[in-house]
Formats: sequence, C-alpha cells, structure tokens
Amino acid sequence: MEVAHHKVLQLFLSLFLLTRLSSAARQLTESPVNSPMKFQYHKGPLLTGKISVNLIWYGKFKPAQRAIVSDFITSLSSSSKTAQPSVASWWSAIGEYYHLANSKKPSSLSLSLGKQVLDENYSLGKSLTSEQIVHLASKGEQSHAIDVVLTAADVAVEGFCMSACGSHGSSKSGGKGKASKFAYIWVGNSETQCPGQCAWPFHQPIYGPQGPPLVAPNNDVGLDGMVINLASLLAGTATNPFGNGFFQGPKEAPLEAASACPGVYGKGAYPGYAGNLLVDSAFGASYNAHGVDGRKYLLPAIFNPSTSSCSTLV
Repeated sequence: MEVAHHKVLQLFLSLFLLTRLSSAARQLTESPVNSPMKFQYHKGPLLTGKISVNLIWYGKFKPAQRAIVSDFITSLSSSSKTAQPSVASWWSAIGEYYHLANSKKPSSLSLSLGKQVLDENYSLGKSLTSEQIVHLASKGEQSHAIDVVLTAADVAVEGFCMSACGSHGSSKSGGKGKASKFAYIWVGNSETQCPGQCAWPFHQPIYGPQGPPLVAPNNDVGLDGMVINLASLLAGTATNPFGNGFFQGPKEAPLEAASACPGVYGKGAYPGYAGNLLVDSAFGASYNAHGVDGRKYLLPAIFNPSTSSCSTLV
C-alpha cells in the first residue's frame, strides 16, 4: 500500500501562538509585503470535475453532530438562497489556484455530498494507526471522490494532538484494472483530547495569549473545531492531492492553501486573536460564513498565491 501522508499544520497554537520558531509562523506574523510567501506549483494534477465527498464516521456521533459536517459539505456548492458571506464564496477562492495552473484553459472543481458510512462499533478498536485510517477511507468511493474519515472524541489516532489535528493524503485504489490513486482526509474530534490545540478559538488555548474562547456557531466545540480542520484539509486536498501540486516548503510538511494561514479567520488577526468576525446576536456565536438551512461556520483564511496574502471572508 502506497500512502502519501500530509499532516495539516493546524496545531497553530504550538506553531503560531507559542514558539513561532518555524519559518511558516515567522512569515505569517509578518506583513506579506515585507515577507512574501511564494507558493510553488510542482506541475502535478489538481482535483477537477465533479467530486463527491464521502463521510466515514468512526465511533459515536450524534445525528445532530453528523448534520453539522454534512451541511457544511453541502454548503460548498453555490446557492443563491444562502446569505453572504457564504461557505460557497469561501470555497470559490480555491479557483485562483486553477487559473494559475492553466491560465489559458483553467479547469474547475465541484464538490457534493456523497455517501455516509457509519462505524459506530469501533471495528478497528479505539487506537488507530495511519494505515488503519487509509483502510477506513477505502470504504468510500475511490473514483471521483474524496473520502473523509472522522474519528470520535474517544478515538486515539497516531500523531493526533501531538503533531496534527487531521491529515490528508492519497493511496492506491483497490479497484481492478489500471492502477489509480484516491484522495482521503482524516479529522479527529478533539473535544476531550486536545481542544486547546485543535478546537481553538472555541476553547482556551493551552499556550500563548489567553483571550476568552469564542462561542461555537453550532454549539459544539468538538464538531465546530472539526469543520475548521476539515475545511483546511479540503483546500489542501483540492490543490495538492498527490503531493505534487501547490505548496510551499518541504513535501513532507507542506504549507498549503489554508494551512499557510494558521489562526487567521478575519481581518486584523494576530496571535491569540482570530480576527474581526461576525457575531450571532441571539447566541453570541462567532462565525464568518453562512451555510445551508441557516447554518453558520467559522472557516480559515485561504492563501492567495497571486497576492501572497491570506484572504478572509470578513
């Protein structure tokens, strides 16, 4: 089995708020004008066409929790009925990468919600390796698809909380005929294991500036945190699905479309402060994007390779 395992740089509290030792953290806290980040296109394929996003739920999730994520995936598609700024308008920023890849005839990507697989009985136990994540991902469709494994709060995953809140990669398809690869994502529910690392700004950070946590827009710290990480990983998967697309830095730990902007959600963001966000007047929840059926989400900034800056919705 061949696995290209890209760990998302979403442990921004240790990278961005605490040490600021990595080059990524140093560059992101400086003005893009003074320290421009140059994304490289490594000439590999981007995900194109109509792609279904399959959700593999591993462990116990309430139906209401699953709906938070499935509604987010549905919200990625344009809808004239959705209030602005919308999840779809956030996703449209990815189009800049497709124009840079081929300005004369840019391709496009359309995501839709695919099938959902429930594994509530922990078929592989409650401590998973990276190889087992790939095995779970293979339960989804392996053609024209992104297979997303979401692990419950009581599931330990190799590297979870220590080096990653989630990851994306690719593996060989198990189908017959010509060998092909399929893209997959894993995101863990950090509510009980490391919310201060993977669910910020909805939880008090374990390090760095100690501002008050924000109110989660769907009233679920764990799942709203998962949406942030899933959004970042979807952006990375689309623009660097097989390790040779758009990224900066080493291939083993690349900065990608959203992971290049850790901790940035609105204008004016700085370490410990997510930026100027919208606030729900009824519940006091912070968000920056509207979704389907009145949903609200907080989504990470997308790095604009043309302007070498982090682009936010608000």
